Amino acid sequence: MYLELFGLHELPFRLSPDPQFLYLSKQHARAKAYMESTIWFTDGFVVITGEIGAGKTTLIETFLHELQPEVIVAQINQTQLSPTAFLQTVLVQFGFSPFNMKKPEVLATLNDFLIEQHASGRKVLLIVDEAQNLNSKVLEEVRMLSGIETTKDKVLRIILAGQPELNDKLNSKELVQLAQRVRLRFHLSALTREETDLYIDHRLEVAGSQGRRIFADDTYPTIYRLTGGVPRLINTLCDTAMMAAFGRESAKVLAEDLDAAIQELQWVEYASRTNRMRAPNIQAASAPGPA
Repeated sequence: MYLELFGLHELPFRLSPDPQFLYLSKQHARAKAYMESTIWFTDGFVVITGEIGAGKTTLIETFLHELQPEVIVAQINQTQLSPTAFLQTVLVQFGFSPFNMKKPEVLATLNDFLIEQHASGRKVLLIVDEAQNLNSKVLEEVRMLSGIETTKDKVLRIILAGQPELNDKLNSKELVQLAQRVRLRFHLSALTREETDLYIDHRLEVAGSQGRRIFADDTYPTIYRLTGGVPRLINTLCDTAMMAAFGRESAKVLAEDLDAAIQELQWVEYASRTNRMRAPNIQAASAPGPA
């Protein structure tokens, strides 16, 4: 790969959620603080939403990496499950083999486990990523789990993370009781133009650039226009542009390398892409109804 040419020791723009590469924008720092609050407050749970590629999963991995050993975690990423399968998956995360259990036994085992951990001074946290895929019945099970308590405290802390559709579900009439349990709700937006520049430089620094500017100054505005400040898109474009520079045996990514990457990816400016995606919905909303 291009590491030797650019004088780096790691790939700077991998798509995998590596905590050491997390750039804490103001929004990401605030969302992380909300997640951390679940460790200290048990009254309700936290909901974090964001568009695809906004950095939710990396944020979660960073948060988990920093947790103290006395926090027991169940992390659920596969969310297209039935209510019983979801509860079984939670138990698996806690070290059980529940697949021959019926639902009442699963619930009793979960309840006993949570009470036991609380009595031992341990905190238990459930994190559900891609929570927008949970159906209403599963979300109702989440609500019921959040209600398990001793005489003084709730015994399960819960973080739901997902795409904006999660908010739509939580705002529906059938999930009013669940929505009332939400203590904090935060939406991760894309990075600003300034944050995009800092994000690129941060990842290059972590990868070993030692302050060297690998991307030419005039490439930064173009990167922002093409990606809209979405971290995953920034990673994809920057990595492809570095490959283009590598093909020229150049240790500097120039505008021509960015142009080559854009052509290879067949991208247009981010605003044009998002407007085009919204167009059918706009047309549908404005279409006249039947006479």
